[in-house]
Amino acid sequence: MATAAASGPGSARARFIVVGGGIAGVTCTEQLAGEFPSEKILLITASPLIKAVMNFKQVSRMLEEFEVEERPTRILEEHYPNVKVIQSAVRGLDAAQRKLYTEEGKEYIYEKLCICAGGRPRLIVKDNPYVLGIRDTDSAKEFQSRLARAKRIIVIGNGGIALELVYEIEGCEVIWAIKDKAIGNTFFDAGAAQFLIPQLKADKPEAIHPCKRTKYTTEGLETETAAEDGAHGSALGPDWHEGMKLKGTKEISHRVHVEYQCEIDKIYLHEEFASSQKTSLAFPENLSEEREGKIDEECWPIYVQLTNGKIYGSDFIVSATGVIPNVEPFITNNHFDVAEDGGLKVDEQMRTSVPDIFAAGDVCTVSWESRALWQQMRLWTQARQMGYYAAKCIAAELLDESIELDFSFEAFAHVTKFFNYKVVLLGKYNSQGLGTDHELLLRCTKGQEYVKTVMQDGRMMGAVLIGETDLEGTFENLILNQMDLSAYGEDLLDPDIDIEDYFD
Repeated sequence: MATAAASGPGSARARFIVVGGGIAGVTCTEQLAGEFPSEKILLITASPLIKAVMNFKQVSRMLEEFEVEERPTRILEEHYPNVKVIQSAVRGLDAAQRKLYTEEGKEYIYEKLCICAGGRPRLIVKDNPYVLGIRDTDSAKEFQSRLARAKRIIVIGNGGIALELVYEIEGCEVIWAIKDKAIGNTFFDAGAAQFLIPQLKADKPEAIHPCKRTKYTTEGLETETAAEDGAHGSALGPDWHEGMKLKGTKEISHRVHVEYQCEIDKIYLHEEFASSQKTSLAFPENLSEEREGKIDEECWPIYVQLTNGKIYGSDFIVSATGVIPNVEPFITNNHFDVAEDGGLKVDEQMRTSVPDIFAAGDVCTVSWESRALWQQMRLWTQARQMGYYAAKCIAAELLDESIELDFSFEAFAHVTKFFNYKVVLLGKYNSQGLGTDHELLLRCTKGQEYVKTVMQDGRMMGAVLIGETDLEGTFENLILNQMDLSAYGEDLLDPDIDIEDYFD
């Protein structure tokens, strides 16, 4: 093992340093604190709030449910006396000297470092005051504030944030532009999308269990100076919009119009658009055929020309087109292997290519040969699993013990909620990597449930369950066990056959 650099007059030393106050970083820190109660652990985070996993529930062998609560950093320090939280953005890393440099001009020396710096929104355009990315608590609050004054917004993107937004927003017209043929392409197929679409026009049910958890904000808390390209807080949790009033100025409920298979061609500010001599379209939803394509008489701060030729004006644009791993402060002058998607490559023990540096969560990209039924997705469930497993790997390396790849990476499993439906994704739920040699079994009851299984050579490779199907445990077992189901054919999804009892 290489010897750590000597401490300078303005430096501090810790055996373990974790960077990032999101789910991955906090989970890693908590696990290390429990494994090594006598060792000093530093958690460096740009935000005065950290993400804590609450009400964790193991739904099945693979599926997890939990809530995420934002807490002041002192609560983590009170719970773990050997943990010290440093609130500052990271400015740079000298891996050869094992030193981290923060924006406030301090340096920290580590023996083992775990980078859990997350990602930042992939904005469609930078430095435009009318383009907003939603990634952390502060940006979500900014969105809420702007929406309260808005009559129309344009949402660009088709991932989880976009899906949640378009359903939750009320009192505002929403133009939703997606590059795919169907909504939610990341999570489900066109059939599931058609099942969900009616919910965009239906009245939302009243919340049965209002959010009663403590809400902390950054107001009144000291914040460090942001890095040149902007310091971002950690990613939003699974129920980030709970307790937020996402309402515009109009007296309407859902009013969403989807523009399919298009992207942004050009963006105009009001003055540019006025001088362009172009015309924009009125909101098309609920217009009669005679008025379809009517010219918009409103004046808007910003206009978007889509690649399908249509132009719409709005109060602002939400860029929800994914994230970029926050690797810049670490890779400069250091020899990290970086994946095509921009993440730090990690091996089966969550190690980067640089000795004694590990990574977890959105900032990393797995470079091991994935198990046949698992794939990496930048989700909060995987962030928790990676943070936990990274801490176990760090401990194993220090204790010179062997460790096998965690069971959570054996098969993909994720449970969430979209459009007020429970959504469970298992295995190769969207036929990822299976080519054309597979078949789909479908069962759909309008307004109630959508069930799809992905079958290959008689074995279940994946499943999408929307609604209260109660099939997740059974299907998870069938996917993990790879039982030959050829003899059952389409009877596998026959609602008159209780397959739970049959297979369990």
